[in-house]
Amino acid sequence: MTKPVWTSPETLALHGGSHRADPTTGSVAVPIHQTTSFQFQDTGHAARLFGLQELGNIYTRIMNPTQDAFETRIAAIEGGVAALAVSSGQSATTFSVLNLTTPGDNIVSSTDLYGGTWNLFANTLKQLGVETRFVDPADPEAFARATDSRTRAYYAETLPNPKLQVFPIAEVAAIGRRLGVPLIMDNTAAPILCKPLAHGAAVVMHSTTKFIGGHGTSIGGVVVDGGNFDWEAHGDRFPTLNTPDPSYHGAIWTQAVKPLGPIAYILRMRTCLLRDLGSAMSPMSAFFFIQGLETLPLRMERHCANALKVAAWLAEQPAVTQVIHPSLQSGEARRRADAYLKGGYGSLMGFELKGGAEAGAKFINALQMFYHVANIGDARSLAIHPATTTHSQLSAEEQAATGVTPGYVRLSIGIEHIDDIIADLDQALKAAT
Repeated sequence: MTKPVWTSPETLALHGGSHRADPTTGSVAVPIHQTTSFQFQDTGHAARLFGLQELGNIYTRIMNPTQDAFETRIAAIEGGVAALAVSSGQSATTFSVLNLTTPGDNIVSSTDLYGGTWNLFANTLKQLGVETRFVDPADPEAFARATDSRTRAYYAETLPNPKLQVFPIAEVAAIGRRLGVPLIMDNTAAPILCKPLAHGAAVVMHSTTKFIGGHGTSIGGVVVDGGNFDWEAHGDRFPTLNTPDPSYHGAIWTQAVKPLGPIAYILRMRTCLLRDLGSAMSPMSAFFFIQGLETLPLRMERHCANALKVAAWLAEQPAVTQVIHPSLQSGEARRRADAYLKGGYGSLMGFELKGGAEAGAKFINALQMFYHVANIGDARSLAIHPATTTHSQLSAEEQAATGVTPGYVRLSIGIEHIDDIIADLDQALKAAT
């Protein structure tokens, strides 16, 4: 039977990837393969697996059938060739960069970042000898100006939290292609809504903890290889992929994987970084993320519809001095939002109260239905004060660069009934003013 080719995200979320039914039991739901190890057929089979002549299960730290079902499905949704599931979104970000860099290298990153990513780039990677050059994405050519012979990647968020101005994906990707530098996109805040690989990005990653999981039950991350960047053509820029790797029998990754497809980037990440650093996603978490994927398109519709109404309502409140949401933007920011976000502007928004930080604290403390948590993308509505939480590690100058001010309140609008969401916001605003 010819394998069907599905392209719509609604169908791929349910049927995409490697799993159709369990070959042993016929189970339609993906089984949770709660095992550490896998029996080899014989010594020849084991040797082929370890020698990369054949892909298959060896040890759950490196690969597991439940993880594989999730990886192949998310790769299908994003339009990539392969994916790697890891233990957190921070691991996904770290792996996506470390897979290409060695001490003395640099990356060029958008200033518009989640606070944890900024800290990772500005401090932890710096300690490992990898420099991050931060540039304002309002000027895409800033990426070109910051590039030199040791630049290994560009990095950005599709819908950056908290500034919420959509990144110029195609513009920066084109600059990178011209200079031989891949664009890595964090698409956490815009799954389904945006397909960065279709706009020229080489790699996409997600914190699956957020919208993909959707229920606040599991921590995880995933990196998707677009298979659309010619690592071999820019051999001098990517020695990790184009020179013998002493950690894997001297394998040259761009050569070793050719019979398996354009997966040098993601296979090296799996067989070296995941093997050595051990940030594996558990089979149970992979199962939960598969469940999340199945309803993700529907949830994103409701998230976006509710957020659009909340943004419009907040903009009319006398106590609110500013509302930050793509639907209320104009000029270039709105053009990018309309160009890259299809089906909605996302569920995230920020706003400022006349009373500043003190009023913001009163507002959050008065919320009854919204949860005050350090997360986004739950089915539930969430609220937080970034300056004292998610971005608190940053200096005042760094906070300002990412879009965080002392009075900024961030909302992640859930899928509850819109009347109940607005009622809770209304009573909290009254308590804060």
